[in-house]
Amino acid sequence: MNSRRALLAAIGVSLAAPRAAWAQPARQARVVVLFAGDAEDDEPAVRPFFDEMRRLGWVEDRNIAYERLSGRGMRDYLEQLVSVAADRGPDLIFATSASIALAAIKVTDKLPVVFTTTSDPVTSGLVASLARPGRNATGVQRASGNVVARRFALLKEARPGVGRIGYLLDRRAPDYERQKQAHQDAAQRAKLELSLAEFTNYEAVAKLLAGFRRDGVTVVVVGSSLTLFARRRDIGMFAARNGLALVAHRVEWADAGALLTYGADIADSLRRGARIASRILKGAQPAAIAVEQSEKFELVLNLKTAGALGLTLPAALLKRAHRVID
Repeated sequence: MNSRRALLAAIGVSLAAPRAAWAQPARQARVVVLFAGDAEDDEPAVRPFFDEMRRLGWVEDRNIAYERLSGRGMRDYLEQLVSVAADRGPDLIFATSASIALAAIKVTDKLPVVFTTTSDPVTSGLVASLARPGRNATGVQRASGNVVARRFALLKEARPGVGRIGYLLDRRAPDYERQKQAHQDAAQRAKLELSLAEFTNYEAVAKLLAGFRRDGVTVVVVGSSLTLFARRRDIGMFAARNGLALVAHRVEWADAGALLTYGADIADSLRRGARIASRILKGAQPAAIAVEQSEKFELVLNLKTAGALGLTLPAALLKRAHRVID
């Protein structure tokens, strides 16, 4: 059995035996939605995309069929998965991260790809320019700006005495260099000592986190990473067992146990992505649709985690939070 057949066997009924939805009349649009981790776990986070598509008139099993595929947090597997999915000839691929979008455009330069990403789409190679993408991919960039500096300022409010923090960084992330520089610069301005731990595969993560704890680091910033995001619940449980406070850029990390998250409003970027996808399904060309910038930000605090760590979060900080998990 060659690797391609093995992949089909691993995916199972999702691809090897098409869902009934794929057999519907040709008037249905067919969209592949690629998740970083397990589809069942990640779909709630992407729900604003599906909800907005429905609001725009795309009703599942009526005029649109979705194929939800799980990337398992593994880039090599993801590329094979995209290749098999592309062979099915969908009308559009919706990529929920830069890594997934890059895997998609590596496989196909014909099928439209719509992405949402925190990475710079130009420097990562997704588009030629924000105004004129120029190829088969376009989407939404979740604005960064000084978001890292702001996140560190919020952390110092939550933990006034913190002086040293860990930073878990994926060397295979599309914007590895940008992430690294942004966190180093922000840490210097915030007068925080940044202990950097880099990895290339998930198997090293637990050891790195344990190393932070052993060295007396109790706050760990989680970098933007397909691999980390797909395993966020495992990482959250490990952090809880070891008394580590996680700080991250996406609200889903707070749901997985992070103490604090601050970053772009994910729901806003997903709704924007849906509007772009709708335009393409109606005939627009991705090459001519400008990449949108999502400028909304959200702060989420986890009181349950704070209590487990023996922390009392300031009332002023709680008041400014967009959401508090208790």
